[in-house]
Amino acid sequence: MISEGCEQCAKGGKMVLFVYGYCDQRDCFYCPLGENRKNVNQVYANERPVESDRDVIEEAERMEALGTSITGGEPQEAMARTTRYLSLLKEEFGEDHHTHLYTGITGGRENMRRLSEAGLDEIRFHPPFEQWGDLHGTEWEDILHIAREEGLTPAFEIPGIRAEPEFMEFLDEGAADFCNINEFEMSDGNYRRMQEQGFELKDGHMSAVEGSHDILETMGDHERVYFCTSVFKDAAQHRNRLKRMARTVQRPFDEITDDGTLVYGKTWLDERDLEALGVPEEFYTVKSDHVEIAWWLLEEMVEAGDVPEGEVVEQYPTYDGTVVERTPLA
Repeated sequence: MISEGCEQCAKGGKMVLFVYGYCDQRDCFYCPLGENRKNVNQVYANERPVESDRDVIEEAERMEALGTSITGGEPQEAMARTTRYLSLLKEEFGEDHHTHLYTGITGGRENMRRLSEAGLDEIRFHPPFEQWGDLHGTEWEDILHIAREEGLTPAFEIPGIRAEPEFMEFLDEGAADFCNINEFEMSDGNYRRMQEQGFELKDGHMSAVEGSHDILETMGDHERVYFCTSVFKDAAQHRNRLKRMARTVQRPFDEITDDGTLVYGKTWLDERDLEALGVPEEFYTVKSDHVEIAWWLLEEMVEAGDVPEGEVVEQYPTYDGTVVERTPLA
C-alpha cells in the first residue's frame, strides 16, 4: 500500500509549495532546480508566485487540493516560514489536509518537533548521494527514529541514480515506512552537469536518463519501494492536477480537454449583437474588449456568416491562464 501522500499526488491532489530556494548541499550534480528557483527567496504555490497567505489558500482552492508537499531548496533552512505555512494550511483546510516535506538534511530533534507541532504528517529524507550505503550508525539512522518519536512518518525519497540495498534494510528494520525512487531525469537546471558525469537521455524521452530503470533489478521487488517514472509524473500527476483546476474554474461554456486545458471561443462582437442573434447568456461572457463564448457555437456562427471572425482559444486553468494555442476562425 502506497503512502497517503503518494495516493493524493497520483490523483493530482497535492499542491506543491516551494518555500525556499537556497540549500547548503552544493555538490548535488543532479539538482533539477532552474535559474528561476535556485538560490531565490520567492515562495511558489504550484507555479504561482506567493505574495500573501491568501495566494496560497486560493491556489489550494483552485485545485481542490487534498494535501500539500513542501519543497525547496531546503525547507528546513527556513523553519519559521515552513512551519507557518504548515499551520496555515491545517487551520484553513483541517487535519485531513495531508502534508509531506522533502529534505536533504537531518535537522535534529528540535526541527522534527516544530514540524510535527505545525502539522507536518510525513517527512521524506534524501541523504547525500556520496553517503549512500554508509548511513547506518550515523545521524541519518538516528533522525528516522527521532522523526517517528515526534509523531512524523519517516521515509526516503531518492533519485534513481543507482541501486542501494541499505535503503531496503532500513525498511525491513522498521526505521522508515517506505522508499520512493524517482526516475533519474535531466532538466534545464542540471543538463550540463549530468552530461559531464556521463549520463545520457533515454532514446525517445525528453528528460528520463538512460539506465535509471536498472535500479529495479535490485530494489523493485520490495513491497515498500516505489518507482515513480517521469512519464507518470507528466501523464498522471501533472495532468490530473490540471483537470482538478479546470473543473473548479470551468464556466458553463468551457470545454475541458483530456490534457486538463480549457477551450472556448473569442470574438469581438458587441453584446447587443449576441442578443440579436439569440445567443443565451450562459453561452458567453463579456470582457472589456472582447467576448468569450462556447467555441462550437462561435464556429457555427462564423461558418453561417453571422459573425465575421473569431478564434478558438486553448489555455491552462492555472492562475495566469497561459494560452496554449489560438486557432483563427474566419
